[in-house]
Amino acid sequence: MYANGKRSLHQFHCSDALWQTFQRMAEEQDRDVSELISEAMMSYAQLSGYQTDVSAIDPAAGESTPPPPQTPPPAPQSSNLVRPRLTPSTPLPPSTRLGRPSGTPGPGVGYVAPSPPPSPRNSATPDTAASGPPPLYLVFDNQKYRIDKDQFIIGRGAKSSDLPIKDGNISRKHAAVIRRNGTYFIKDLGSTNGIDFKGMRIDNKRIDEGDTFHLCDYELRFTYKR
Repeated sequence: MYANGKRSLHQFHCSDALWQTFQRMAEEQDRDVSELISEAMMSYAQLSGYQTDVSAIDPAAGESTPPPPQTPPPAPQSSNLVRPRLTPSTPLPPSTRLGRPSGTPGPGVGYVAPSPPPSPRNSATPDTAASGPPPLYLVFDNQKYRIDKDQFIIGRGAKSSDLPIKDGNISRKHAAVIRRNGTYFIKDLGSTNGIDFKGMRIDNKRIDEGDTFHLCDYELRFTYKR
């Protein structure tokens, strides 16, 4: 169970069948047995009218993932196409004017308008789209991970994290690397032990070249170099 934001070891007796049931539930839900037992005890306390403050039992229960940043819609591109202006040409001879020429018997010759010249190519339109922001790389445990998404989750949960760290001191969703308008930030997701940067606990920070952060005993180094 939890006490003052830290785990404390407690011993109790239960049947082997009940323990095996909790182990199977923990494997299917990708969680620890201790978390399930803590939640079961919390529910029983609430039903008995004793404990109603969820955060006092499990500080990590308030963890939430910030909504992904919204990308602004692209600005409309102005067109540089120039429409040619038709100007009157030299008067046509009588034989090509609409109707019947003067003094000529029979039906007249129809007038055919000249085709407009082709529109000029828009030389201001680039052949290739503008390149996006440079990718960010995370170096962890002698391995390099490329971060190419708007939200990269770091935590204990194997299914809910992009970088899972199997350690009881790491929260299920501990931290996130967030990309906003081409800039990367690291943010604490309400973890128990937080994020350490140069000996200080931080909530969020812009990621610069070579920044190194610590999650408990684990080092996370970021670089924009391949």
